[in-house]
Amino acid sequence: MASKAARKGSSSFKLTYATMFEPPEELHTRFDEALATVKRTMGKEFAMIIAGREVRAKETFEDRSPVNQDWVLGRFQKGGEQEAQQALAAARKAFPVWSRTPWRDRSRLLRKAADLIDKRIYEFGAVMALEVGKNRMESLGDAAEMADLIRYACDRMEANRGYAVSMGRDPLKGYRAKNTSVLRPYGVWLVISPFNFPAALTGGPSGAALVAGNTIVMKPASDTPWTVRLLAECYRDAGLPAGVFNYVTGPGSTIGEALISSQEVDGITFTGSFDVGMKIYRSFAQGLYPRPTILEMGGKNPSIVSRHADLDRAAIGIVRSAFGLQGQKCSANSRIYIERQVYDKLVKKLVDLTRNLAVGDPTDRKVYLGPVVNQTSYKQFKQFTEELSEAGEFLTGGHVLTHGDLGKGFFCEPTLVAGVPPEHRLWKNEMFLPISMVRPVRNLDEAMKVSNDIHYGLTAGFYGSEEEAEWFFDNIQAGVTYANRPQGATTGAWPGFQPFGGWKGSGSSGKNSGGLYYLPLYMHEQIQTLIR
Repeated sequence: MASKAARKGSSSFKLTYATMFEPPEELHTRFDEALATVKRTMGKEFAMIIAGREVRAKETFEDRSPVNQDWVLGRFQKGGEQEAQQALAAARKAFPVWSRTPWRDRSRLLRKAADLIDKRIYEFGAVMALEVGKNRMESLGDAAEMADLIRYACDRMEANRGYAVSMGRDPLKGYRAKNTSVLRPYGVWLVISPFNFPAALTGGPSGAALVAGNTIVMKPASDTPWTVRLLAECYRDAGLPAGVFNYVTGPGSTIGEALISSQEVDGITFTGSFDVGMKIYRSFAQGLYPRPTILEMGGKNPSIVSRHADLDRAAIGIVRSAFGLQGQKCSANSRIYIERQVYDKLVKKLVDLTRNLAVGDPTDRKVYLGPVVNQTSYKQFKQFTEELSEAGEFLTGGHVLTHGDLGKGFFCEPTLVAGVPPEHRLWKNEMFLPISMVRPVRNLDEAMKVSNDIHYGLTAGFYGSEEEAEWFFDNIQAGVTYANRPQGATTGAWPGFQPFGGWKGSGSSGKNSGGLYYLPLYMHEQIQTLIR
């Protein structure tokens, strides 16, 4: 029987990516209940939310499930330039009052929104399983991370008492000087979020922007408008004033382009591919003056395994990071470098674990891999595996799955590839699919050299002795690094524990989301000098 806490809407346990591998039965019961409710509501039309009002465009588009393309999850607004300008105008109008709202009051409202996410977490999880194809545990983890990212932004605002700091006093004879450093919001902030973490990677940046005093426009990926609509409802129901947040939907080529190119945007957070991120970076720089641009642009993440590693721990951590969310994580472990002395032994363990992963409907509690997100990704899987079949050897997988109901979705086998020449382009190309490549190395120095020889620098993992782990931390070029972690070789960051962000082509700010230095990115400094 569910606990009293669970019946009231909260859970009697804490969900994180590191702790959800042995969940209580209560979790499965409540997920199944939410899933049944969500399925009964599929097919509804959802409006945008602009200036606190439900807004409809001239056209709508269908949000279909990658699990089964016969399932229409909902109909969403196909917004364009007109809706983009309405949303920006609403955010601009709301900014003066919101930015002058005491930071304690802003924090209180954002914490209320995070509490609503907790109460609705199973609805979020069920929607994401259907909309993204995440298994139930990863879907719930995404929603839980969203709430914690919002709370962590509030934590930092409160710990720094609104970022107002007294500075030194000028030695002015006959006068008294008061100098204060204050961080203040920029204005209207645009959040463009990806399909793979539609909750955390919308809630994290939007929560930070809002608690800092900015007003926001949120535009989700066209594959995941429903999840972000649920977040918008939490902001609305928490009592955020009209126009402080705005939720718009539609193609990147129309409403997305109109938002990015507008001079009404004072700052932007984008999460997505390197090519699109760099296009935004260059386009945004064409404004009247420099504006903050926070980009997270993917990774090609290595794990390095020493001859001294615990191979059982390495195997489970690598497989979890290679094939969680079907490899559609910017932090996925797509390159595996193993010292020759333990290569054969570890590869056998990796193959055995991978072959035991269940592929299918992600709402089924026994399933680990759901479908890839859309037809484009499905076609890319077939193209990449065809290319890899000519270059190396499939240890597992290599095929799409079309039998039975799987033929109605976008299901791909988890694929391990060996023997691919080191100069092959796919060692450096982010595939964003359930494909990982394995290679033996002579020694750790070789592994480090090839790990760093890439323009990405997001996450990296290591398995070996503690002395070797210190060497790894000192030499690897990545923003998030893990050593000897069974929960995930390269994945599983959590706000306040493993802040998430990348170096080089993986990120633009050099500061990690969910960490000590992220919130100030959403504010600029003013020095206030008062002479008495």
